[in-house]
Amino acid sequence: MSEREMNLGLFLQPVHRSEKPWAIALREDREAVLLADRLGLCEVWIGEHFSTRAEQIPSPLMFLATLIQETSSIRFGTGVINLPFHDPVIVAAEVAQFDQLSGGRVMFGIGPGGLMSDVELFGNKEMPERYRIALESLDLILKLWQEDAPLHWDGEHFGRALERRVWLNHGVGQFARPLQQPHPPIAMAMVGPGGRTAETIAERDMIPISANFVPIENVAAQWRDYALAREQAGKVADRHVWRVCRNILITQTDEEAAELLLDPDGVIAHYFRYIRGVRRIEEFQSLQTEALPVINEFLEVPAALRDCAIVGSADTVLARLVDLVDQLGPFGTLVMVGHDWDDSGLSQRSMQCLAENIMPQLKQYVASLGPARWLGL
Repeated sequence: MSEREMNLGLFLQPVHRSEKPWAIALREDREAVLLADRLGLCEVWIGEHFSTRAEQIPSPLMFLATLIQETSSIRFGTGVINLPFHDPVIVAAEVAQFDQLSGGRVMFGIGPGGLMSDVELFGNKEMPERYRIALESLDLILKLWQEDAPLHWDGEHFGRALERRVWLNHGVGQFARPLQQPHPPIAMAMVGPGGRTAETIAERDMIPISANFVPIENVAAQWRDYALAREQAGKVADRHVWRVCRNILITQTDEEAAELLLDPDGVIAHYFRYIRGVRRIEEFQSLQTEALPVINEFLEVPAALRDCAIVGSADTVLARLVDLVDQLGPFGTLVMVGHDWDDSGLSQRSMQCLAENIMPQLKQYVASLGPARWLGL
């Protein structure tokens, strides 16, 4: 792929209808990744959740391992491994093993845990503490990837040691190392309007990923704060590493899109009702059995459809993506969000249209902006 070309990726949280049998949901997710690989998408990100039937992949690495031999070039991202819920020694070993098995195709997405039911399940720690745990876990993982025993780690949240039972000549005390050196690319998502998360990503040389369920003004603020932190650290803010996620669905006509968006239980409305609902789950428990339009209004789903979803005919979607680039400037990878499949084949046709028809035109538009726009000039 070109060094300064916009690429297309896929993010599968995934969000399915809760009544869909798990085996069918997993099969559809695998088929989505295989389709993405055939269409030439550069990467796929898979989420991790433990306490929901909607987002039904508790182990992204296990899921992605089933796809290594059936894909040719697509890179595999964990989107994300929630480090406060895991032992860092196990995460380090499993990611390293996956990187070796996949021929160096893994991208290590990390996070503090955002699904509140998972947070409660794993001890109900507040976000600032989960954030500190995640960063300490990452530091220990990097140490394990770079050094052999003797190991002594006495941190705020983790204590690990291997000092007495070491036999390096026979491999005892040597830790699992990834194929990519010094380590696989590390990524973290940004949800709020910039701030400390963007600064941390910049300072630690991570891949910045802008979430799909926030308005464009948040996304613009995320890059602004990331780029400022890079500048203050004497580092280049390379727009090509930036991933921007969006909910994109291409219909045959704009009329079909309008009808879909008006459906209170359409695939896009269902997605944003779920995403907004799980983030505010304690606020609307008394409304959970109300009619869907009532729940949608409370959770501001219509605003999400307006601000975060790009739905329409191919011409309309292309125009809105061009407008997205005009607002944000160029970025390295547009990451489309996978939606629950239905019998109509809409999601599959949408992915194919985006990859084969719209992206070539969008790439041509980005190229016409010239190299100076990549530098933010």
